[in-house]
Amino acid sequence: MSSTAKIAIVTGGSRGIGRSIVLNLAKQGVWPIFTYHTRADEARALVSEIEQNGGKAVALQLDTGKSSTFDAFADSVKAALAIWGAPGLDYLVNNAGISNHTPFAQITEEELDQQYTVNFKGVFLLTQKLLPLIQNGGSIVNITSGVTRFVNPNSSAYATFKGAVEVLTRYLAHDLGARNITVNSVAPGATATDFSGGVVRDNPEINQMVSSSTALGRPGLPEDIGGAVASLLTGETHWITGQRIEASGGLRL
Repeated sequence: MSSTAKIAIVTGGSRGIGRSIVLNLAKQGVWPIFTYHTRADEARALVSEIEQNGGKAVALQLDTGKSSTFDAFADSVKAALAIWGAPGLDYLVNNAGISNHTPFAQITEEELDQQYTVNFKGVFLLTQKLLPLIQNGGSIVNITSGVTRFVNPNSSAYATFKGAVEVLTRYLAHDLGARNITVNSVAPGATATDFSGGVVRDNPEINQMVSSSTALGRPGLPEDIGGAVASLLTGETHWITGQRIEASGGLRL
């Protein structure tokens, strides 16, 4: 089998925003390779859903906080590409991440290391590892956060490393321009998922507070972000690179 479909990798693709990115890309005819951390059942269900709609997908286990596994992961990606007869990757979406809401004065070194390892180091080193597989003319999207623009209580560690990813995005856009690879960051606002314990989705008081400070009058939904990322990757947007694009419905304008 030889594929002419576009191929994407989406980290953290089995739940929430990542799942929506995977589904929206699949609707555009992209074949996604997505990662999950622990919930293999959800990953298998997503692959089945895509295949039932005529697409192709592969789910691979990955802990983006363990860079020692990235060589083996890259080998698994190469194996999937070989089975599909695909020459390489067209898109990479660095979506996997973890939250932290410990106040600055109480955050531990262990917590800080975990934020760095997953939210920045993992993005940096995984992109580096997969770069030889990304075709010239491809695109990379890094998922960051609205809290790099405005201050959110008890988000200092999380926001710091998401901000670092936005700086990395600009440097990658510069360095990879010679290969015609675009690199942008998409920054969601408060989104109703299970992230941060589902606080935006499940807490009516927080939900109302977000709604009242958002121009479009509600929190974001996973499909809002998934649609934005898929459009950036598959639309006529290749002249956009090195940019931070906020998808927040106008949160805290």
